[in-house]
Amino acid sequence: MIYLIDFIVALSISMALTPLLIRAAPMLGMIDVPDDRKVHERPIPRVGGIGIVIGALTPMLLWVPSEPWLNAFLFGCGVLLIFGVWDDCKELGHYVKFLGQLLAVIPVVYYSDLYISHFPFMGLDTISPQVGKPFTVFAIMGMINAINHSDGLDGLAGGMTMLSLVCIGYLAFLAEGSATLAVAAATMGGIFGFLRFNNHPARVFMGDGGSQVLGYTLGVLVVVLTQNVNPALSPASPVLILGLPIIDILAVFWLRARGGLNWFKATKNHIHHRLLDLGFDHYEAVVIIYFIQVLFVVSAITLKYESDWLIMLIYMAVCTLIFILLTVGEAKAWSAHGEIGYSRLDGIINSIKNHYLFQLLPEKYIGLFIPGLFLVVAIMAKDIPIDLAVSSVVLAIIFLVFLLVSHKHNSLFIQIAIYITAAFIVYLETRHVGIGSNYIATIELAYFLPMVLVIGLAIRYTKSSTFKVSTMDYLVVVIAVLSGVFLRNDPSLSDMGFMVIKLAIVFYGSEFIINHMRTRWNLLTSATVLSLTMVGIKGLF
Repeated sequence: MIYLIDFIVALSISMALTPLLIRAAPMLGMIDVPDDRKVHERPIPRVGGIGIVIGALTPMLLWVPSEPWLNAFLFGCGVLLIFGVWDDCKELGHYVKFLGQLLAVIPVVYYSDLYISHFPFMGLDTISPQVGKPFTVFAIMGMINAINHSDGLDGLAGGMTMLSLVCIGYLAFLAEGSATLAVAAATMGGIFGFLRFNNHPARVFMGDGGSQVLGYTLGVLVVVLTQNVNPALSPASPVLILGLPIIDILAVFWLRARGGLNWFKATKNHIHHRLLDLGFDHYEAVVIIYFIQVLFVVSAITLKYESDWLIMLIYMAVCTLIFILLTVGEAKAWSAHGEIGYSRLDGIINSIKNHYLFQLLPEKYIGLFIPGLFLVVAIMAKDIPIDLAVSSVVLAIIFLVFLLVSHKHNSLFIQIAIYITAAFIVYLETRHVGIGSNYIATIELAYFLPMVLVIGLAIRYTKSSTFKVSTMDYLVVVIAVLSGVFLRNDPSLSDMGFMVIKLAIVFYGSEFIINHMRTRWNLLTSATVLSLTMVGIKGLF
């Protein structure tokens, strides 16, 4: 439960801060102006990293038990945020940025004695601190710059980092690495809140203030995971956990060196640039890279104890195939899109989906069944945890006051309150309503399967919907499915996997209703207040 709270708190803070930061960006001088090497065509605020970092650090400071590596890590996050924001305002040179990275990384390696002690292909032989510590500093700085350089398309750096964090969090969970899992969960919450505003076309960029901290977080957590939490993991597993950003930045440096260019001067030869040059649109390029990253992290989980040779062979084979396909496509001037004809079948399908019943029924179904779930679970839940009950009472009071005094019907606070309530309801439905009952399991199946179909139809075809499928939606679906698959393999954790999947379904249903709200008081907001109140009262009394 505490990891879910870490995620929700970070998500809520990130979502709340980002719109405020967007408005403040011109005054702060944090605007990303288009140029020849960038793909966006209008000035975009680059303040999202501040929301990510503050959102992620808040639950870490409040609840994660203090450890030497964690204290040094938090210090490093602060240093990188300061230098990153400074760079977003003033465009620092590379050497000043490297200085900030050294100030962040050296304490976590030398103060907390966290370093890589086993190299791939060396068996059980350990590396001396005189070699391991400088190498660890170099490796973490490399990851900082890998994520920083991959931040070239909307949702790209955040999405790839999320996928790696899911892998790290799962492997830490299996090895009871609570602090590592808590940091991963909080960081995912911060990223998730930001990605809401970073979908293409993005309203905000994370900037160096965000990308450097995310790269640093990945680098540190991978070292903690493989050296402290579970040293039995293959020493080669980090290449799969971290995935595409590693080979991407190495390939870019090689291309720049071959062309006689400055290694650190930004160019348009990253994988995402090359996909765009092959005719893929922005959306497709991001989804393709997500798919590759998913392949890597799934391999990291399934091959976690396999030989270094097998892991490196798989990693290099996939990377080689990627660059062969890119090179051949460029040489043949291949284009991703051609002209598509319009058939009679297309006309029949369009006439069906444009029928008013096809437009109306999904909206009504979702608008009834999501609030119904809130109320039914609140009524049926038993043995409600005291921390969840207190949180529900506080949120119910704040939400009720807001609804009474505010004039906005679709404000950010309303959205956040509904999402938090949805998370509480799904947790209660999974853990505190009819555990182990075949009867409840049958009802769950009868409820959630049709809801998936209806939500998909509504999002895809309802004309009045402002909810558009984005790269973040693919990310959420992938994470939900992976959670369900991997957690299901352990009987003690299988309900958590299903909980993630159900949470994604309820989030999308809630989002759909929110985008159709016309008044503050409606079935969903009323059900939110009532369900929070019932949960709080039942848990306290």
